[in-house]
Amino acid sequence: MIASLWFCLRILLAWVLALVALAIVWGHLFGGPGTVFALLVIGALAMAAVNIASHLRRVKLVAGRLDHDNLSSRLQRRIELPFDAAQAFALVESVVAGLPRVVDVESSPASLQVRARIARSDPGKAPPPSRWNPLAWLAVRHDRVSATVTPGQGTSSVTLLFEPDAGAWVDLLLADEGSNRENAEAVSRAMSQRVAQQRRDERESAVRAEAEKALSVARLNLLHAQVEPHFLYNTLANAQVLTRTDPERAERMLGHLIQYLRSSLPGIDQSLSTLGQELERVQAYLEILRIRMGARLVVRIDVPDSLQDVALPSMALQTLVENAIKHGLEPKPGGGTIWVLARESDGQVHLTVADDGQGVGGSSGGGTGIGLKNLRERLRLSCGPQAGFALVSNFPSGAAATITLPRTPPVAQAVPAATTQVPELPHAT
Repeated sequence: MIASLWFCLRILLAWVLALVALAIVWGHLFGGPGTVFALLVIGALAMAAVNIASHLRRVKLVAGRLDHDNLSSRLQRRIELPFDAAQAFALVESVVAGLPRVVDVESSPASLQVRARIARSDPGKAPPPSRWNPLAWLAVRHDRVSATVTPGQGTSSVTLLFEPDAGAWVDLLLADEGSNRENAEAVSRAMSQRVAQQRRDERESAVRAEAEKALSVARLNLLHAQVEPHFLYNTLANAQVLTRTDPERAERMLGHLIQYLRSSLPGIDQSLSTLGQELERVQAYLEILRIRMGARLVVRIDVPDSLQDVALPSMALQTLVENAIKHGLEPKPGGGTIWVLARESDGQVHLTVADDGQGVGGSSGGGTGIGLKNLRERLRLSCGPQAGFALVSNFPSGAAATITLPRTPPVAQAVPAATTQVPELPHAT
């Protein structure tokens, strides 16, 4: 209440002083105030009273209370935004440009400043007064808004200034009828809405990313489950036959199978393995095949010890070896040789499985079945776009399959290891 009374008295006092000065000038020019001057004084004081009442009413409606800060025609706001300077400036520029009745916007990204002029609301759309009308000297048709972004540590501070588009002396005689208060509220609401919308978008994006990650893990587990069983079925079937025809070879095969399972079971619930683990598994697998194929299978392995810790999808190396055996060497009369090679170049690891069998165009279809299809999908899901796969013809015969892997895989794609303890398998005798 005191703030309202002081506001009214301040403007009325300014008008009284201005009219007293005008009366003195009038007296020197026309010899005395007279009736015309009295009517002019009454009209000016009535206009001031109406302006004051309108200002108080609109500020009360907009702000809900009347105090010194709310009654002022020039307002300053400071808003903290959880963005860096570039994002905060883009948001402020968009909000200011989106204000109703904006007629001019000046932005300077280099200095992180935005200025704009906003036309005042005119419900009656009255024509602008003539410049020869003394009241036109006091008429204010536009307001100004100035915004400055100050960078911080992960956040930015925005300083906003709302004021009439006129000199400060106008504030002594006329109030803005709450227009700058409305502009300040509009900018604050728009910024809060933009920040809240961005936070909602980020939460929705995080939920979608989590769902996609869970789906990727499920797909990896499904693809892994499709790779493992058929080798076990084939090995057990061969061991069953050998127990009747060659018990010693059957015992050796079962011993290598136990070694294979010992290296496989601890990581059965993992989507990623290491080259060392995969190589240990493949060596046991190849020993089983050498029992089956005898002298028809020759194995050459050249993998540096420094690459033993390279991460790759579980069962990826065995998939390539199985493909080379099944589609390259087994159908070839006399068998052949299989090579497992690994090299590092420019932060990429190239893992190659080659054979001198029937090759890509052989009668068995060139190895384009479910194994290689699953391998491509698992590479994409586990190692990202940096991983690659290529299957080409070997010279002078056979095929060469190469996996290209990043030296350090994306951590986010790895699936945590299972907590279930795997029982120790008995050693082969």
